[in-house]
Amino acid sequence: MKAFQDHYPENVSHCYGCGSNNHHGHQIKTFWEGDETVTRFKPDPFHTSVPGYAYGGLIASLIDCHSTGTAAAAMYRSEGRDMDTLPAFRFVTGSLHVDFLKPTPLETTLEIRGQVKEIKGRKVVVETTVMADGVVTARGSVVAVQMPESFGQA
Repeated sequence: MKAFQDHYPENVSHCYGCGSNNHHGHQIKTFWEGDETVTRFKPDPFHTSVPGYAYGGLIASLIDCHSTGTAAAAMYRSEGRDMDTLPAFRFVTGSLHVDFLKPTPLETTLEIRGQVKEIKGRKVVVETTVMADGVVTARGSVVAVQMPESFGQA
């Protein structure tokens, strides 16, 4: 099964969080699990804030990119379309809110789960949870806005 991000066209595959063409980025991979989406990500030692714990910016970027990928997949699902059909649905962040609930440890694979709360026109609202070893460490809400087709064109 292909991840959502594997369907992104070349012109929008450079994102630091989810772009397959950004070899310095996170290159997250997101999938459906029932009505939720899931990404698993193992932080590297350089993602540290204080010894043993992940930098908050990493957590925010994981929530951000997981949520915009979820928005795209949700829009396809709502129209009963496969993610490799045209026109392509791609989203950017209109709003990002993150609540850091506990320090997120570095030495474990994080599980990022998203739920679609609303689809309205070109906007999708996604609530995302970050867990480390089953413990919720952060929650976020993203308002994702559909990109115009000309966005990302050189």
